Amino acid sequence: MNKFVLMAAILGILAPAGRVYAAGSAVAGQAKAAVCAACHAADGNSVNSQFPKLAGQNAGYIVQELERFKSGYRKNPIMSGMAASLSDQDIQNLAAWFSSQKVTTGEADPSLVKAGEALYRGGDQSSEIPACLACHGPDGAGNGPMKIPALAGQHAEYVVSQLQAFANGTRTSQMMNPIASRLTPAQMRAVASYVQGLHTTPIQP
Repeated sequence: MNKFVLMAAILGILAPAGRVYAAGSAVAGQAKAAVCAACHAADGNSVNSQFPKLAGQNAGYIVQELERFKSGYRKNPIMSGMAASLSDQDIQNLAAWFSSQKVTTGEADPSLVKAGEALYRGGDQSSEIPACLACHGPDGAGNGPMKIPALAGQHAEYVVSQLQAFANGTRTSQMMNPIASRLTPAQMRAVASYVQGLHTTPIQP
């Protein structure tokens, strides 16, 4: 077993399941989220596929990423500016609001479902790519305690852009950088399309 598959397997076995909720106020977060609505929509279900859906996202992951934008660890000209003025409580409140919303799922491209499902559920041993479900879960719900993001229903276009960022190193993750760098463009498109419709695409036996 290669080291990346082993790391993913260990995370999948040891990481506690379940959702972690923010220690903030969803009511206060809803009010603060008004400024986020232009890109992410009021309930976090963005209609522009360039912007991620935040609805139903694990609260701990939202907090982590907003803190990273604020500190400059994660770079994005729009989000860095937006996060700069957020207090710690604002971040907790926004996480409480968006994590409490229900994500709306899309549809996977039928021509990509088979390849996307195979990669998500089984990985690609020949390329040292572990199964995505080892960390993100069989239903794409992620892992709250481990701050692993939910993927189910996320825009395919956004997922591809983030995989590309991990692959070229413009976004940093000890786990995702080496995995993404091994994905072909076709694999990125397939798995991204699959997670976009993860809750709506029947799993074939």
